Amino acid sequence: MKLEIGNFYVKQVIFGEENKYDDGILTINKKEALDVVFEDEHITEADLVIAKPGDNIRIVPVKEAIEPRCRLDGRSIFPGVTGDLAQCGDGRTHALKNCSVLVVGKHWGGFQDGLIDMSGEGAKYTLFSELNNICLIADTDEEFEKREQQKKNKALRWAGMRLAEHIGNIVKELQPEEVEEYEFEAITKRSEEVNNLPSVALVLQPQSQMEDQGYNDLCYGWDCNHMVPTLMSPTEVIDGAMISGSFMPCSSKWSTYDFQNLPMIKRLFKEHGKTINFLGVIMSNLNVALEQKQRSAQVVAQIAKSIGADSAIVAEEGYGNPDADFIAVIVALEDAGVKTIGLTNECTGRDGMSQPLVSLDSKANAIVSCGNVSELIELPPMETVLGELEALGRDGLSGGWADDELLGPSVREDGSIIMENNAMFCGDRVTGWSTKRMSEY
Repeated sequence: MKLEIGNFYVKQVIFGEENKYDDGILTINKKEALDVVFEDEHITEADLVIAKPGDNIRIVPVKEAIEPRCRLDGRSIFPGVTGDLAQCGDGRTHALKNCSVLVVGKHWGGFQDGLIDMSGEGAKYTLFSELNNICLIADTDEEFEKREQQKKNKALRWAGMRLAEHIGNIVKELQPEEVEEYEFEAITKRSEEVNNLPSVALVLQPQSQMEDQGYNDLCYGWDCNHMVPTLMSPTEVIDGAMISGSFMPCSSKWSTYDFQNLPMIKRLFKEHGKTINFLGVIMSNLNVALEQKQRSAQVVAQIAKSIGADSAIVAEEGYGNPDADFIAVIVALEDAGVKTIGLTNECTGRDGMSQPLVSLDSKANAIVSCGNVSELIELPPMETVLGELEALGRDGLSGGWADDELLGPSVREDGSIIMENNAMFCGDRVTGWSTKRMSEY
C-alpha cells in the first residue's frame, strides 16, 4: 500500500467571502461552513471562532479534534463513518497542517471532555495550544445526555468530522507544499536486506471498554469493543480508518487528530529499511472482564510471533482498568520472546506517591511514562472563554470538581482554576509526542 499526504502549511485562518487557500492563509466562508454543521437537525446552536497560538483564550469543554483533510478521488476522509465504507491507507490525501477543527460544547461537558489554554502557563500542557484552531462552539437537543457524566456527543463529533472534510476540500485542486510518502510493502515480499534488520510491531490499544454502542473508538465505523486484535497497515491508521471515541479521562484521550498524525507510526516509517523492519500495527482493544483481557493478550502475542516480530511497542489509551490489558499484552509478548516496551501515563495521586499502574509485572521492565494524570495544575484567569468555564467543575470533567474541602472549587470567582491534569485535552500524548520531558533526580 502506498499513501501520499499532500501538506498545506497553514499560517493563519480567517473568515471571508470565499473559501480559499493562498500562501499559508486559509480563508473560510463561515455561513457555508455552518450550513454543513446544521445538516444534523440535532444541532440547535453553533458558531465558529478562530483560536490561534498566543491568544488569551481558554477553551472548555473540548470534545474532539480533527485535522481538515480531503481525498482527491472524492471518497470520504472517514470511510464507514461519514461516508461509504472504503479502503484507507492508499492513494492521495490532502491535509491542512498546523491547524485543527476543535469540537467544543457551548454549555455541557462530561467526564471525557477537556480544556485548552492558547497562551500562558496552561499552554505548555497540550499540543493544541500550538495550532490554529477552528473552534466549533455548539449545542444540541440531546436532552437525554446533557446532565449525564458520560456523553456520546454524537451530533457534535459528527458535525466536527463533516466540517473538517468541508474545510479540507478547499485545497483539493491545489498543489501541496510538500508530499509525504508512506509505502508499506507486504511483509513476505521484502528484500533480504530489510528482512535482516530487527523487526518491530506497534501495538495500539484504543479505548473500547464501553459495552454500549456510541462511546468507543471506531475502526472503519466498527465499534472497537467488538474487535479482536487485528493486523493493520500503518497507512490505514493515519488515513482515517480510526476515529476517536467519547469515553476516557481527557489527558489520556487519543483524538482523531492524534490518529491522523500518529507520531510513533511516522517515526517507525522513518527508520524502516534503515535501522528496523517495521511489520505494521496490531490494533488491539481494552476490555472489562479478565477473560477478555487475557484473550486479547494471547491473540496479540500470536500475531506478533506469526509475523516474525523481534520487538514491539505497546501504547494504551487510558489508565486504571486498561492498565491490566496493557500489562497483560506486554507479559504475553515477552513470554513469546518478543522484547517489548510500553507507552503510558501514570495515576500516582496528587502527591505522586501512589502505585503508578493498577497492574504491574516484573516482565514489564521498560515503560515510558507520559506523566501523572492526577498532577494538580493551577492557572490564572483568561480574557476569553470559548464554551463554558463552569463545565469544568459542574459537569464532572475528569480533572475538575464542584468543591473540595481542601482546595475549594475548580472554578474560582475570578475565573482562575485549579484542576488535575486529567482535564487537559489530550495532554499526555501517549501516541508518541509530548510537550513534556522527564527529569532525573
